[in-house]
Amino acid sequence: MKERRMDMEDNDNKPEVEDKGGGSPEKHSGRVVVRVGGMTCASCAARVEKALQEMPGVKEAAVNLASEKASITFQPGQVAVGDIVEAIRDLGYRAELERAVFGVEGMTCASCVARVEKALSGVEGVVSAEVNLATERATVLYDPQSADFGKMARAVEAAGYRLLSAAEGEEALDRERRRRERETRLLRVKLIYSAASAAVILVLSMFGMNIPGLSSLSEKARFVILFGLATPVQFWPGLTFYRAALRAARHGTADMNTLIAVGTTAAYFYSVTATFFPSFISGAGLKLAVYYDASATIIALILLGRFLEARAKGRTSEAIRRLMGLQARTARVVRDGREVEVPVEEVRVGDLVAVRPGEKIPVDGVVEEGRSSVDESMLTGEPLPVEKGPGDEVTGATLNTTGFFRFRVTRVGSDTVLAQIVRLVEEAQGSKAPIQRLADRVAAVFVPAVIGVAAATFLVWLLAGPDPSFNFALLNFVAVLVIACPCALGLATPTAIMVGTGKGAEMGILIKGGEILERAGRLDMVVFDKTGTLTWGRPQVTDVLPVEGGSEEEVLALAASVERGSEHPLAQTILQEAERRGLEPGEADGFRAYPGMGVEAAVEGKRVLLGNAGFMVRNGIGLASLEEEAERLSREGKTVVFLSSDGALRGLLAVADTLKPMAAEAVSELRELGIEVAMLSGDRRATAEAVAAKAGITRVLAEVLPADKAEEVLRLQREGHVVAMVGDGINDAPALARADIGIAIGTGTDVALETSDITLISEDLRKVATAVRLSRATLSTIKQNLFWAFFYNVIGIPVAAGVLYPLWGVLLNPIFAAGAMAFSSVSVVSNSLRLRRFRERR
Repeated sequence: MKERRMDMEDNDNKPEVEDKGGGSPEKHSGRVVVRVGGMTCASCAARVEKALQEMPGVKEAAVNLASEKASITFQPGQVAVGDIVEAIRDLGYRAELERAVFGVEGMTCASCVARVEKALSGVEGVVSAEVNLATERATVLYDPQSADFGKMARAVEAAGYRLLSAAEGEEALDRERRRRERETRLLRVKLIYSAASAAVILVLSMFGMNIPGLSSLSEKARFVILFGLATPVQFWPGLTFYRAALRAARHGTADMNTLIAVGTTAAYFYSVTATFFPSFISGAGLKLAVYYDASATIIALILLGRFLEARAKGRTSEAIRRLMGLQARTARVVRDGREVEVPVEEVRVGDLVAVRPGEKIPVDGVVEEGRSSVDESMLTGEPLPVEKGPGDEVTGATLNTTGFFRFRVTRVGSDTVLAQIVRLVEEAQGSKAPIQRLADRVAAVFVPAVIGVAAATFLVWLLAGPDPSFNFALLNFVAVLVIACPCALGLATPTAIMVGTGKGAEMGILIKGGEILERAGRLDMVVFDKTGTLTWGRPQVTDVLPVEGGSEEEVLALAASVERGSEHPLAQTILQEAERRGLEPGEADGFRAYPGMGVEAAVEGKRVLLGNAGFMVRNGIGLASLEEEAERLSREGKTVVFLSSDGALRGLLAVADTLKPMAAEAVSELRELGIEVAMLSGDRRATAEAVAAKAGITRVLAEVLPADKAEEVLRLQREGHVVAMVGDGINDAPALARADIGIAIGTGTDVALETSDITLISEDLRKVATAVRLSRATLSTIKQNLFWAFFYNVIGIPVAAGVLYPLWGVLLNPIFAAGAMAFSSVSVVSNSLRLRRFRERR
């Protein structure tokens, strides 16, 4: 079973979980009650119940259609809650648990991430926990009956970190942004001070004997001056590392700060001993030397790396800040007949809001009066304004360009489309890709392993190294500690995901996380639903053919006159086309409908018939003059209706659900990416193949009932394809869920945010190919980052340990080791930032 994302749609979806008895989960049963969304009838409930009962480890399962809940008794040692939820989702339904995003303070490297995840996962009721180093956030899927924020916060605190309550709203985001800005400002001050001090210490250490005024000083005097310069660096900028290392030590762990603290402390205190107790060093037969330059420069370089990293990480989350910045601050609400400007937070559902030219639309709603063009590019990525009039939906944060209108509010606050998009992007940026699991496993043991390697390096050089062996041992010990970089491992994946998902959001492509990005990058088959996806989903008049001597306008006006009293969808299509052409239908009397055949009425005293070929033949109307054209139009998948007046054929009209303008181009772009394209339709094969041919699609799955669409997707998967299903997210929800990637197409406001893996906010089908290209680019960046993170450590640590010395006499100065360590993190983040240059092909 493929992995699927589990989430909740609202705060009422709270499953009940309990453990029957204490002790080992192998010996006691668990019980979970999960809300199941998307069931429409008793057969749906029976299907879910049967699938759950057949799962290994499930003792009992009961599904209630009325309450939309499934109650499952299971053996925790044999099946997990996540497996149960995944099984329900694979059937095409929504299985919902509580999902929350918390801030985490105190993390500095990938080892920290592993410890926080372990702490959260150990809380009873937590199904999964994903911690992101780049965003400093934890995304937790949990059962609110068993787990709560208090329990999770205590577990994280016990691991040496701090869990912050779920941030909701712009105010919380602003607080977090201000906190990071304060930290960055302080980091800059510490960096400037430590860098200036380190530069002076380096100059004095290397050229002190040649500087006028210092050359006459004794060696001890020079050492004391270096001590005076290095000590503030060690215990003010360097205090950051001590605090974090001590916090980790109190909880029996170690992290990157431990490596820096131990390495710089060893160099510093050896130098202090050489400065004030030289006899201790020389008496032991060791060479008298100080390494203040190493300790101070290492601290300066590590701070430089962190400062550059903090600035780069800030740029990775620009997409969220831009989205939040779109929100209007005020709204002009109509109250007691006059317009009152109020903060947007005070707008309520049902309010009537006025919008003037050039103003932002504050919240979501439906236009009641007035017309205008609205620029929706900030959400959809489409540059052309969209015409809006009475009955049309408008979306908060979009821009009114020309006209004045008033709309009735339908969604406010966290329910608006913008708020949903922001939440979705935040969750996506906090997620992990499966490719990161190897890095996580390495990070969990990385720091202890590095300390072990450093200790072994020290002993080997002390016992077998050349004279002065202790000095060699100390320098190589410090070099190994400071060159090791778990940061690069921890940032390799999340920074790329942050930039990739943020870039997608800017282009109107909402990708639900790292796992989706990784799967989308491996796609080799895209299946389009026909109606409403490749086509507009509503019939249009495509052809009007008059008999010789007639005109299109006459035929269309007469047909509209007959259909004026009909409620049939075909009638509405003809009337809309007449209105579009500015034709006024005439008065019709004696309207009669013949189901499955056609209609008749009297127009200006003449008997007018409108219907299919059989209806015409039955009424003695000859079709010979237009028969060939009618057959051609039928082969193209169009519905043909004939028009006669007083027993004589007047013309025909062809009606079809027309292809979207960019459909053929979208198919062509996917083919260029090496992806096979298929079309899924419930229409008869001839109609489906005619539409597919226009789009350039050769593989057609026709005459498929809505309930069987998921089975068709499964059949393609069994052929070995990684399949994406593209639909509207409504009648094809089971197929979207069954596919490896479900892609739902919205229309700016009607967005299936919760039912798909990828949502395209606009109807531009070319964005399917753009989403695949972006996913591939992001996956490629992740692989590059992981390669360099592993390669750097695999090469750097042995070199720092001195493996090249026996052959070429090469040793790595700890100062260069610190510089390389700082560069590794910055290079990974910078490589991820290249994704910001990703562009659509147009």
